[in-house]
Amino acid sequence: QVQLVESGGGLVQAGDSLRLSCAASRSISSINVMGWYRQALGKQRELVATITLDGNTNYADSVKARFTISRDNAKNTVYLQMNGLKSEDTAVYYCRSIMGIRIYWGQGTQVTVSS
Repeated sequence: QVQLVESGGGLVQAGDSLRLSCAASRSISSINVMGWYRQALGKQRELVATITLDGNTNYADSVKARFTISRDNAKNTVYLQMNGLKSEDTAVYYCRSIMGIRIYWGQGTQVTVSS
């Protein structure tokens, strides 16, 4: 079992940057895939980015070249660096991990980008 706590969201202007953090309650050194998802108002939750233990990353086409996912296993934390934010990036951002057959989600952090 693991608890995930996201932080770093806020209200920014288009073109600004934010860094989100996802702190896990236990070591993530044995968790292969960690990911960030987002859900905009009235829309389904969607994948933003994932990262594996060996550092392989995967991004949604809409965020490629703007967002960077990283993980610090020593700090049990996953990050999402978001640059060049656009109004369409406005959403609640969630951290996700999979352990065995169980999926764990954080409570989310709101990112609002004003144009």
